[in-house]
Amino acid sequence: MNSSHDDFAQRLRHALDYSGFAKGRARIGALALQYNVSRETARKWLAGLSLPELQRMIDIATQQHVSFEWLSTGRGSVDGNGLSVREGNGQYGDPEELQLAGLVRRMSRKKRRALIELLDPQ
Repeated sequence: MNSSHDDFAQRLRHALDYSGFAKGRARIGALALQYNVSRETARKWLAGLSLPELQRMIDIATQQHVSFEWLSTGRGSVDGNGLSVREGNGQYGDPEELQLAGLVRRMSRKKRRALIELLDPQ
């Protein structure tokens, strides 16, 4: 087992408890349904056998009302209080990148999709 996966699983369980998410045997099914993954994938997240992809982890943090930084790395507190973007050396990119990320996070899913199509028309 991977200890970073185990640590994430512990934080995920805590986040779900924190937000009042389904408990017990219903948790795996509810998690799978909520995030549109298989029951096996949800089980692996909760057991520390795998990690969600980045966008899904962002969605989990947002919907469960916990700090993404805390959920993904364990840094800071569950609610994000006391975490400063000034911590660490340059881990957050330049100020414009940080501002842009903040603006994108506040956009609706539809607007984000439109922005992605504008910036990366493929």
